[in-house]
Amino acid sequence: MPAAGRTSPSGDLVVPAGRGLPAGLTIPAAELVERFSRSSGPGGQSVNTTDSRVELRFDVARSAAFTDLQRSRALEALAGRLGEEGVLSIAASEHRSQLQNRVAARARLVNYLQDALEPASPVRRATRPSRGARQRRLDTKRQRAIVKAGRGRVRDQS
Repeated sequence: MPAAGRTSPSGDLVVPAGRGLPAGLTIPAAELVERFSRSSGPGGQSVNTTDSRVELRFDVARSAAFTDLQRSRALEALAGRLGEEGVLSIAASEHRSQLQNRVAARARLVNYLQDALEPASPVRRATRPSRGARQRRLDTKRQRAIVKAGRGRVRDQS
């Protein structure tokens, strides 16, 4: 699983280096929009609720943090998650604390970006087993058949 990012003192989100991101990535705090709302959770009739639900929005299409290649790769990989005009929206309400939900939403954003920017694995080229490998496989099968044939019921020779 990809590692979670961290927030710099200025509020920027730092995505650590990895496959597809050799130098890492820093998303400016100005490009991250956070909205807070009341989170549904345990307790009836809105008892002990706080504005702990966090909705984090990030405009992938217009972000200055990406190169052109990274932007096109991210838009293609995140196509199913993007809303209107290339905006990625992430909601986090699994914790009671607003701060923990902010951290969870940012970690989820980092995971999405790391997965999206990771290059595709090379396609496997089919190969045939060598003659020696086929012969070893058949020899092993014969040997195994002899071992199993020797496990039959013992008959009296007289």
